[in-house]
Amino acid sequence: MSHKLISAALCFMPLVALAEEATAPKVKSPYTASAELGMLFKTGDTNSADVKAGFDFTHEAGAWKSTVNLGLLVKKSEEEDENGEDHFTTSDQKWTAVGQTNYTIDKASPNYIYANASYEDDRFSSFDNQSSISAGWGRRWYETEKTTLDADIGPGFKRDVVSATDTDPEEINTAFIVQAQALYTREINEHVLFKQLLVAKYAPKSDANSTYKARTSISTKLLETLQLKFSFTVDYNTDVDEDKENVNTETAMTLVYSF
Repeated sequence: MSHKLISAALCFMPLVALAEEATAPKVKSPYTASAELGMLFKTGDTNSADVKAGFDFTHEAGAWKSTVNLGLLVKKSEEEDENGEDHFTTSDQKWTAVGQTNYTIDKASPNYIYANASYEDDRFSSFDNQSSISAGWGRRWYETEKTTLDADIGPGFKRDVVSATDTDPEEINTAFIVQAQALYTREINEHVLFKQLLVAKYAPKSDANSTYKARTSISTKLLETLQLKFSFTVDYNTDVDEDKENVNTETAMTLVYSF
């Protein structure tokens, strides 16, 4: 009889372990990441191909929060050469990298200190590349179950590499800046997320270039890990070449996979 009881107990042990595993609370991973991709191919009177890709990474542990955002935009258009032959040539190419680390000063306080670094390489702008670093103070100004508003400000340093032209060589301009940024997020419902990002890099020096960025996005959940994202971005540079525009906009629709 005792052998039968022991055998029965051994048979039920895996079931008990599974039940405990199912009822035990899941430990939230400190890492979150997402990748996005959007493509547009046009044929007919004009042929072109556009590719937009991005990668976001976040790590939160204790009082520390670090984020890395990477972006890539490539556009190829069909153009006719001097011999009358059609070729695909790159008409737009831009990639960006932004990293920021926040340290919450006190768990009971919404204040934090931050360090930020960014790099942008835009092949068809007035600048071969633009980079900056900044550090300062920030605060979560507003928070509810569905809404957050974070903003920070601090001094920094900016470096612009002006592209060479037919008449002028490449030029490197540096300047001290005041960087201010704000991020507003709103969960409209369980399937739709709205984000608004504002970034200003103001250079007090009279002849230095200041930059301003505004990005609005709406993400709609298609599956548990797949979203459809619509975004509109405005970039403004105060000092550009005469044949370039101060304002550049970008409208995109991409699929985002979270993991």
